[in-house]
Amino acid sequence: MHTLYDSDTYSVTHMLANAVSADLPADLQKEGEQLLIVPRLARHGFEIIDKRTNKEVYLDGSWAELFQQQISAWQEKTPTQEEVEDKLGQYAELAQNPVLVH
Repeated sequence: MHTLYDSDTYSVTHMLANAVSADLPADLQKEGEQLLIVPRLARHGFEIIDKRTNKEVYLDGSWAELFQQQISAWQEKTPTQEEVEDKLGQYAELAQNPVLVH
C-alpha cells in the first residue's frame, strides 16, 4: 500500500496486488534461492476515502486504469490542490461503503 494523496478532505491509497508477504512459511523459504510468487489475479487498485462523508470507494479494473491515466496526467502537469480535489470529488460520488476501522 502506498498513500498517494492525503488532505483534510480526501485520502488516496494505491493497493498493490503483487506485494509479497514478509512472513512466508519456512518451507517456502530456501537460502540462496529466489522465490517468485505471482498472484493468480494480479490486479491493483486505488482506494479513495471521502473524509467529509466517511465513505470510501475502491477502484479496480478499468476504473483503476482510468485513474492511473489521471495520475500520469497530473505528473506531467502539476495541478493545483483545488483541481485534484475536484477530480477526487467526482470519483468520491461513487463511494457507497462506510469507512470502518477493524
